[in-house]
Amino acid sequence: MSKYPIERVRDIGITAHIDAGKTTVSERVLYYTGVSHKIGEVHTGDTVMDWMDQERERGITITSAATTCFWIPSYLKRDNPNKTVEDFKKDSEYRINLIDTPGHIDFTVEVKRSLRVLDGAVVVFDGVSGVEPQSETNWRYADEYGVPRICFINKLDRMGASFLDSLKSIHDRLNPNAIPVQLPMGSEANFKGVIDLLRNTAVYFEGEMGGDIIEKEIPEEFKKEAAEWRHKLIEKIVEQDEELLAKYLEGKEIPLADLKRVLRKATLEVKLIPVFTGSALKNKGVQLVLDGVVDYLPAPTDLPPTKGVDINTGAPLTRIPKDTESFCALAFKIAADPFVGALTFFRVYSGSLKKGSYILNSTKNVQERIGRIVRMHANKREEVDEIPAGDIGAIVGLKGTTTGDTLCDPENPLILEKIIFPEPVISQKIEPKTKADQEKMGMALNRLREEDPTFHVKGDPDTGETIISGMGELHLEVLVERMKREFGVEANVGRPQVAYKETIKGTAEARGKYIKQSGGRGQYGDVKITIEPLERGKGFEFVDAIKSGSIPREFIPAVEKGITAEKEKGVIAGFPMVDFRVTLIDGSYHDVDSSEMAFKFAGSMAYKEATRNAKPIILEPIMKVQVIIPIEFMGDITGDISSKRGRIEEMSDRMKTKVVDAKVPLSEMFGYATRLRSMTQGRGNFTMEFSNYEEAPNSVTALIVAGKK
Repeated sequence: MSKYPIERVRDIGITAHIDAGKTTVSERVLYYTGVSHKIGEVHTGDTVMDWMDQERERGITITSAATTCFWIPSYLKRDNPNKTVEDFKKDSEYRINLIDTPGHIDFTVEVKRSLRVLDGAVVVFDGVSGVEPQSETNWRYADEYGVPRICFINKLDRMGASFLDSLKSIHDRLNPNAIPVQLPMGSEANFKGVIDLLRNTAVYFEGEMGGDIIEKEIPEEFKKEAAEWRHKLIEKIVEQDEELLAKYLEGKEIPLADLKRVLRKATLEVKLIPVFTGSALKNKGVQLVLDGVVDYLPAPTDLPPTKGVDINTGAPLTRIPKDTESFCALAFKIAADPFVGALTFFRVYSGSLKKGSYILNSTKNVQERIGRIVRMHANKREEVDEIPAGDIGAIVGLKGTTTGDTLCDPENPLILEKIIFPEPVISQKIEPKTKADQEKMGMALNRLREEDPTFHVKGDPDTGETIISGMGELHLEVLVERMKREFGVEANVGRPQVAYKETIKGTAEARGKYIKQSGGRGQYGDVKITIEPLERGKGFEFVDAIKSGSIPREFIPAVEKGITAEKEKGVIAGFPMVDFRVTLIDGSYHDVDSSEMAFKFAGSMAYKEATRNAKPIILEPIMKVQVIIPIEFMGDITGDISSKRGRIEEMSDRMKTKVVDAKVPLSEMFGYATRLRSMTQGRGNFTMEFSNYEEAPNSVTALIVAGKK
């Protein structure tokens, strides 16, 4: 442990749109750092990071995989050829905790929870497509958590690849302060290597799997372009530091160490974003990205102290990433391991976690003893006795911990900021095939729900059916397949249904009186409430505005309980109610007959009446859709989108294809993949992610109520 001081630890994630080459980059990282002795390929189904059978079959990442590797910056070896590897290990080797995240929007939860606990990110882009929809979503999550990042424009060996077009798409759609620290030498079949603009040299990748990095003078044909871009890079860097700027304006040469120091500081403050380039599949450029991780992405000590609140007083607290501080960590992922049971992945923010110690889950207020701690290498485990500050590990067999829970020292409890996940947009009925499956299905669904906070399971009390909800058709398909493979549960699923919601447009007032006399003690509850709409996405608020004591304090929580239970079924078509405020303004009670139950019933009666009078409406999920098609199909596709109640927001060119960005109701998008293929002779593709909820038109509401949509 002591070999790697915290300043030489990097907790990073690799994130990208689907098919940008993220897992291919991760596999090279494992190979070059010596974790694996053979490079796994997505197309041959033998990757280390995509270890689930389904990931290998489908060629996509479904769960984020964590691993630990070690790296000595490649330029140190080139600059000091006489030093041995052992010499470097003492003072220049870095521990990199790496998480490879999924690119498909249905598994966006994995990206969000990983970015919450990571210090830096490598964002991978396809050199042909540039910025794609999921790139934007991941970028937004990184902005939300203030995560410093570097970019890697990949696949420069592909037909139609363009470094400058991809860079322009980053400037236009993500951040104008992304600045190249490398340029490619050639592209497509002629891609030879990269120019390191800071060192002002050409870099080639030779030998077995590109393992030998050869530095030479920049070829004559690239010198002019390299000089222009180097000039731009140095200008951008010196703008960040007054001392360097003064030297630069005096015409002095700025030392490389100063340039890197200032670029690192600007990257940590997310003022500049270094851009690297290469082709992971052709083994060109990945080692220099690892150098960039070490040079420009933060160690745990580079970031502000972690903020939390005292669980007793609510006062703000901070924790510094030192082993001597009291222990505090965040559980960011629960995984069901077939060999050891539940694994709880956690990131240590302060102190260290030792085997055999006791910790407090302050979110649930449960104390547990730590049995086994493991360090993960994709789906393989290495047993350890301790995980220090700034590191990532997994605990075997915690009972009640779920994603987003805070784990801390019982003597110094605090709660860290929780992770907020998007609501599911699609639902399906599910039923077991046999009696034996029925018993196992409940357990399997429970385990999967613990792992994935965007997967919801509920029973319909009217029909007795089990309803599962998730982020998309693929999400639910993968989870049902996992039930079959991992838990041996065979199940039938119904057609996917849209997760509609209900809300109100107006305000209303109502009174609910629950009075029952049945000999002996009766029941008496009387409440008066107002109901009003809230902004979209605000959820539900309950306000106690009782001033005169017309309802005793002990009965007010019962009123809220009655309303909370009732809001799960709206008054139009039984969908959950959202985005409204209920204010309790008046009521009355009886000294003998009033009870919590009576006020709970009175609250629900008043709520139902007020909702009916407050102009209730149905909300439908709207999806952000991007369709990529050959130019000759443009008219057909835009016409088809309009027929689906879609709004076209932008049309642009990408190489020899057209890109259509639109907002379309989810209910119109079922089966679109097949339709698009048939309309474009199999040459079109699309991506889709949730955007927002909007009021459904009257004609659609009528169909929903009739159960036809």
